[in-house]
Amino acid sequence: MKILLIEDDEILNKNIALALETEGYTVIKTHEIKQAEEYFHDVDMIILDIMLPDGNGKEFCMEIRKDSQIPIIFLTSCDDEADIVEGLDIGGDDYITKPFRLRELLSRIRANLRRIPSVPEPELTAVEQKLLDYLKINHGHYLTREQILEYLWDCKGVFVNDNTLSVNISRLREKLKKSGGGQIVTKRGIGYKWIE
Repeated sequence: MKILLIEDDEILNKNIALALETEGYTVIKTHEIKQAEEYFHDVDMIILDIMLPDGNGKEFCMEIRKDSQIPIIFLTSCDDEADIVEGLDIGGDDYITKPFRLRELLSRIRANLRRIPSVPEPELTAVEQKLLDYLKINHGHYLTREQILEYLWDCKGVFVNDNTLSVNISRLREKLKKSGGGQIVTKRGIGYKWIE
């Protein structure tokens, strides 16, 4: 999942991005609306500060809502009830006031991402489906090639060797890319993991 972070406080921007990346999300960091305008069509969620150097986050939210229902979480130091209600009424999906705990933000992100309608999975071969199921069962954890090969081994079916595994992962990635949804992350020397 790809998240667009729009926050002008450099330290907070960096800390949020690090926490998200540790959880397996891809983060596009921006500090102003002008930068964010280039990216918001290509992400799965937006985390949006309200007071920004070149404009107001609420106004940007209204612009986005003209042609997109992407989840938007407001981040702001303003905890006035009227501001919170306004932020939600204009199209925000959630509203978090500063200071906040990173674990709470991560939980809110997961909750909002769950509301996105699921994308139908592409047609997969038996091996690709078994591979995808195994990665999903171990969501967020790296699996070594040896673990995957052992799981895919089927004495009644086709032998899956190391080269075949590479081919199947490559094909599965392509199919998932076309259909949207999660992705398979590779860490050299470690293995593969599934992230939403």
